[in-house]
Parts: sequence; C-alpha cells; structure tokens
Amino acid sequence: MKQTGKINYIEIPSRNIESTKAFFSQVFNGSFIDYGPEYIAIENAGLDGGFYHSDLKATTNQGSMLVVIYSATLEQTLEKVASAGGKISQQIFAFPGGRRFHFIDPNGNEFAVWAEPSS
Repeated sequence: MKQTGKINYIEIPSRNIESTKAFFSQVFNGSFIDYGPEYIAIENAGLDGGFYHSDLKATTNQGSMLVVIYSATLEQTLEKVASAGGKISQQIFAFPGGRRFHFIDPNGNEFAVWAEPSS
C-alpha cells in the first residue's frame, strides 16, 4: 500500500537490461515489465523497483545503499546465484539478526541475501 513518507520504489543501474532480466528471473523468479530498451520494472519483488540502463554500478564500497533480499533457503540461493553467473563477494556469515551473503550480479551491482539464524 502506498503511504506518504514511506519507501515505495528503488531504481538500480544495469549495463545490460537483458542480462539483468535473465539473472533475476533465473535466481529469484523475477518478472518484469519492459518500458523500452533502457528500463524495466520488476514485479512481485517485495518492494517495487526497476532497472535503468547505465554504465554505473551500485556497490557499498562506492557508498551505495545495499539491497537485501530474503531467502528461507540461504545455501540453495547462494548456489543459484553462483550458477547463474553471480560472483559471491562475501560467503555466508552470521550477523545479529541472522545469516547472509553478498554477491555481485552480472552487471557489477552488489546485493545481499539473508535468512533467519540457523536452528
């Protein structure tokens, strides 16, 4: 539900829109709406957003925000990311709220995936 003052949408750079669609479809079952050759919106991702064509990339070492995705099956998601061409930049580690790993997508953007603590 859209609410004044609440985060509603994020936009992420993509050097190659088609490879972005392929990667996020394969790993996270993403579905997209094409808005021309330089922009796609992602649907059913938990938060609305899109990817725009750009030679830039979003990484935390450049001061970018970090998009964190939830997974109930962290190890399986790590394997899917790697097999789809993502580069694991930080292996699974514990943090106060659970466990997570970081990866770089095929366009050079950094993301993280988290899960609850192991039982």
